[in-house]
Amino acid sequence: MSNDSPACRPTRLLEVRAVTKRFPGVVALDRVEMLVEPGEVLAVIGENGAGKSTLMKILAGVQSADSGELLVDGKSLEIVSGVGVEAALAAGIALIHQELNLADNLDIASNIFLGREPRRGPGRVLIDHQQAHERSRRFLRMVGLDLDPATPVSELSIGRQQLVEIAKALSVDARVLIMDEPTSSLSEVEAESLFAVIEQLRDAGRSIVYISHRLGEVLRLADRVTVLRDGANAGELSGAEMTHDAMVRLMVGRDIELSGRRTERELGEVALEARGLRTAAFPVHGLDFSIRAGEIVGLAGLVGAGRTELLETVFGITQALGGRLQIGESDLLPSDPFAAIEAGLALVPEDRKRQGLVLEMSVGANLSLPSLKRDAWAGWLNRRRERSISDEMIGRLRVKTLGREQVVRYLSGGNQQKVVLGKWLAMEPRVLLMDEPTRGIDVGAKQEIYELMEELALRGVAILFVSSEMEEVLRMSDRVLVMHEGRIAGELDRAVLEGIGGEESVMRLATGGVG
Repeated sequence: MSNDSPACRPTRLLEVRAVTKRFPGVVALDRVEMLVEPGEVLAVIGENGAGKSTLMKILAGVQSADSGELLVDGKSLEIVSGVGVEAALAAGIALIHQELNLADNLDIASNIFLGREPRRGPGRVLIDHQQAHERSRRFLRMVGLDLDPATPVSELSIGRQQLVEIAKALSVDARVLIMDEPTSSLSEVEAESLFAVIEQLRDAGRSIVYISHRLGEVLRLADRVTVLRDGANAGELSGAEMTHDAMVRLMVGRDIELSGRRTERELGEVALEARGLRTAAFPVHGLDFSIRAGEIVGLAGLVGAGRTELLETVFGITQALGGRLQIGESDLLPSDPFAAIEAGLALVPEDRKRQGLVLEMSVGANLSLPSLKRDAWAGWLNRRRERSISDEMIGRLRVKTLGREQVVRYLSGGNQQKVVLGKWLAMEPRVLLMDEPTRGIDVGAKQEIYELMEELALRGVAILFVSSEMEEVLRMSDRVLVMHEGRIAGELDRAVLEGIGGEESVMRLATGGVG
């Protein structure tokens, strides 16, 4: 009998066959295939809009498919009418969302057993909190957390909340854990803890489906890689085939080299200067720095070092407790975003969905929002100018959209980020503040953001950007300011960044050492 015959073929833990899903005007998945073997880490990668999240939601029962088949242990689950979350969990499939799905007002044990609480008393109507706490300890140990189950989730770091989500999945005996961008909000230390847990789960026979744009993590963790492009299978890699370049080639359908600094720039006068600036988060430290026109300055540091708080104070979202700012020749009181915008400042926030966009409004409306007051005539909106701005930015930034009237919620992450950028570029800012400008976007969109940053700098815009990706900081920065516990611990110039010990110099300063 042939080894490939059905009788000899081993049963797959999970098998996806020809799954198709359509949304109005878009084919999200086109006959996608995927296999998950017992005890492996399968990475699923692709550009934003490739169909990764849609596929995972179908597997977890959150969405239905239009056609196709899902098999678990060789048995088919109904996905056309919708598996349903409970049925997916019963089959051993659990999805850990990028935006964690925990109740902050409850303790750890209550979150782990939410909706499945152990009961006691007549008619078993009372929640047995003692049993919930005792059972929680086992699952917490499995993910390396030595915590009291009575601890409120609100008191945990994002990294520990991520591990509680995994413990919650293990409590329903999940054999396939789907992790969607699990390290996007984690520090390096928290990410390392997560990687150790993933490796332990794999060794214990659990399977992990790992979605990430960080290809270094994929290379470290994955046994195999499945690549999606434009809603269809683009290829699969395993073993020695798994290289950074090979993954990028399959993701974008061509060779792409992530490059940043390509041309030398002549820097202008000081565009932004801070003297003794004190933030509400770290009021004891006065911050001094300056940025010149046409300069790209990176703001590095560990999570919690005060980088985001600095940008928000400069932009006036959070009132400064002291010090002064100067934009060109003009002094600015950093306590009012409207004054900041008038002075020529713009801020691209870290959380584009909550802080940068109005998700239920159209692409065009989002692109023109900051310009409405400027372009109004006698208090009336200038609709013609609004449409002109929208069309110009959609074309200039190559936003992939059905048109200016498309609701921005339905764009990919990379295209949403372009809309956030576009609305500020229409204001022609002198200083652009960018907080994690490429977080959660794919390699192709990253390159486009890098090219845009370079183009703006060539036009004389001063750019101050925060990034937790060391490669991005080293690639894009003319200088790097490194923050540690609310103060600027040091400054590194281009010569140091390009040297052999550039990364080590950044990390020494970020951890309180000397660069």
